[in-house]
Formats: sequence, C-alpha cells, structure tokens
Amino acid sequence: MSETPGWSSPDQQPNQPQQPPQPPPGYYAPPPPGAQPTIKPGVIPLRPLAVGEIVDGAVTTMRKYPVLLLGAAAVVAAITQIAGLLVQLPFLDDLTSVAKLDPNTMTQQEAVDQLTRGVTGFLTGTALSLLLLLVGTVFLSGFITVVVGHAVLGRPVTFSQAWEEFKPRLLPLLGATLLSGLVVTVGVILCILPGIYVGVLFSLIGPALVLERCGVGTAFTRSRVLVNGAWWRTFGILVLAALISWVISWIISLPFGLLGAASNGFSAEPTAALSVGSLVLSTIGAIIASTITLPFSSAVNVLIYVDRRMRAEGMDIELQRAAGHGGI
Repeated sequence: MSETPGWSSPDQQPNQPQQPPQPPPGYYAPPPPGAQPTIKPGVIPLRPLAVGEIVDGAVTTMRKYPVLLLGAAAVVAAITQIAGLLVQLPFLDDLTSVAKLDPNTMTQQEAVDQLTRGVTGFLTGTALSLLLLLVGTVFLSGFITVVVGHAVLGRPVTFSQAWEEFKPRLLPLLGATLLSGLVVTVGVILCILPGIYVGVLFSLIGPALVLERCGVGTAFTRSRVLVNGAWWRTFGILVLAALISWVISWIISLPFGLLGAASNGFSAEPTAALSVGSLVLSTIGAIIASTITLPFSSAVNVLIYVDRRMRAEGMDIELQRAAGHGGI
C-alpha cells in the first residue's frame, strides 16, 4: 500500500542528520533577494501560508478533485439527511394533529399521549441523523485528509488509493473524535470559554492521526504542540471557515425554504414547517449545502495543520523533497 510521504512527525524520524536551529513557532522570514522562487507542485505553495492561501487551497483542492471530494460528501450528506427524514416522517401526524386539537374528538390525555409519541419519534430521528452525521463526517474528514495530502504534493489519487490509505485510521479517528468531543463538551458545561479553548487546541487531531499514522494519545499531543503559540490564529481561521460555510449553506438553503413555505401557502401556523413537502425540500437543500461545505471545512482544517508544521517544524523542506525538489 502506497502512502503519502513527508508527513512523519519529528519524533518518527530517527537517525536524521543534524539540522540547523529552527526559528520560534509562528516566525517566518521572507526569502532574501535572488532566492529560489516558491515551489508549488500542488494546491498550495510549499512555505508558510497566509490565511487567504489556506482558504484558496481548500477551494482549489475541491476544484481539482471534484469527483472524490464532492462525490463522497454528497453520498454522506444524502445518507445522513434522508435517514433522519425517514425516521421522522411517521410521527408528523402526531405532532401536527395536536395543534389542531378538537376537544369534541380528543381528550386532554389523548392529546398529551399523541404529542409525546410525536416528540419522541421526532427526537429519535434527529438523534439518529446526528449519529450518522458524526460517523459520516469522521469518514469524510479522514478521507479528505488523505486527498489533501496528495493535493499538497500535486499527486493524483483515486478513490481506492485514498480509501486504502485511510481505512486503517477510520476506527482510531472515530475514537479520537468521540474523545475530543467529550472533552470539549465537559469544557462547555464548566464554562463556554474552556470548551472553545480546548476545541481549538485539539482541532488538528484528525490530520495528525491520519497523515502521521500515530496513535490517539499521540495525536492529541501533536495537535496541542502544533497549536501552542498560535491559538488565536488557528481560532481565527476556523471561525472564518465556519462563517464561509454558514453563508454558503444559507444561500443554498434559502430557496428551498421559500419553496417549502410557498407549498404551504406561506402559512403562519407553526405546524406548516413540519409538512412533508417542507421537510423534503429542506432535506434536499441540506444535502446540497453539505456537499459543498463539508469538504471545504475539512480541507481548511488539513491545510491549517500543514501550515503549522511548516511554520513550527520547517516541514516545507521535507515536502519539497517529497514532491521531487531539492529544497531551498
């Protein structure tokens, strides 16, 4: 099985020749006049990146590998959204009929029982959708991480190649995601700010675990080390990516929401949004939006990891060699 070279952490590279002292994390001096031009074999230049280059690199990766990234995202989004919808549909009548309660045909206890069934079924569908979304997102983020690893070096990759590289990392990545989610949740419960801090600190667990092929505990350590000293920059880029994704999702979902409202005659009743037509249109909009936003946010996360390693560990030289260049 071929693997993307150049991603081993410093601890995984024994017997390396003595390297010159590295600059402090976050420092990047521009090349002197007459230096060799920036090497860019793939979607990003192999040097520390500006924020715009990270966003552009994510978009370029999606354009260069549309079938792999958008295709995989569409399948994941369709499975998760449709499964949740199918579980919720049988309970819509229970929810909507309570709003139209006729005291002559239904007692208060019957109304409560019907509402309970409706809410329980609706929440079950939502929980199932979230569970499938978690598994699907873990798969998609790991799969995209492998694709971006090839894209950085400008190397073609097929679905089968990417899957073979990622497959051994699927379960460890799922475990690491659940563990990090638990840690972040505890931080949010204690106070929102600790949850945000920990979430950013461990935001690079996925790329580290997949590309460096390390264990779960090591991935937590690697993420903390890489984010240390650049927490605010990492936080800012993640927020920017989230805002871009939200805007894209809103723009795509808006017409489907309007169509759903039109199908109900723009009714002001709360139950109008729970009609089958509205939910189906909303699901279609969510699938299309997720097909675009999930690969984008995942690719940005991987490129943040690449940028941090180039800044903190001088990995740009190793990547240049892996791409077939001698380095600067």
